[in-house]
Amino acid sequence: MKLSCAGYTFNTYFREKDLTLERYADVCADMGLEGVELTQYYFPETTAGYLNGLKRHLFRRGLDLAGTAIGGAFCMPTREEREQHIEFVKEWLDVSAHLGSPCLRVFAGEAPEGHAQDDAFEWAVAGIKDCSRHAEAVGVMIGVENHGGLTGTAEGLIRILKSVGSDWVGALLDFGNYSNDPYAEFEQTAPYAIMTHAKPTSDFSGRRDYIDYRRVSDILDAVHYRGFLSIEYEEPGKDAMVEVPRFAAYLRGIAR
Repeated sequence: MKLSCAGYTFNTYFREKDLTLERYADVCADMGLEGVELTQYYFPETTAGYLNGLKRHLFRRGLDLAGTAIGGAFCMPTREEREQHIEFVKEWLDVSAHLGSPCLRVFAGEAPEGHAQDDAFEWAVAGIKDCSRHAEAVGVMIGVENHGGLTGTAEGLIRILKSVGSDWVGALLDFGNYSNDPYAEFEQTAPYAIMTHAKPTSDFSGRRDYIDYRRVSDILDAVHYRGFLSIEYEEPGKDAMVEVPRFAAYLRGIAR
């Protein structure tokens, strides 16, 4: 099992304690992780010089780039906003290609107030399909995360993936983001997974509970998933600098 860490894990440190992407990479390397996931929110710039320096830093620290990630959504209420987001995704596909990232995480979104779910679904499919052609051109896959809204259930996420119908689009399976019947939904989504996020806990039918990663490991093994398990630590009141090494040790302990 290859372990990575999502940049959002250290959001407080990035936002409030002047953590840089380079120092974040150092933290991950010092923890013995194999990779890092670089999140768009924390990039000070995207010039070629900066990206090249960051790429060099990861290499010198012995870290693979597990993936890149952006925010935003395809389900915006106006055509102009939707087109702007599509261009934003394409821009970050280019950034990802420059860095050597194998995939870019995106969100589908949810129906804006006053708009139907069917409209939002069509917007998301059309936008992701448009971006998939650019993804193929630059050689970076798109990972659609199960992140509420249209992708709040396995059924919703898979419906989008099948409707887009591109070999360059898959699922970023976040094990903390399903709540109806999580393990069944993990099994449904796993065949489409190109990247994952590992959180310690999730909402199980309205209650917060720990995720059984031995069970998760069996689900991933069954579909021959060989990618990264990327830690995304968001437990309230906990210090990620202290807790992530502990969580990583637990995940390594179940690896076969």
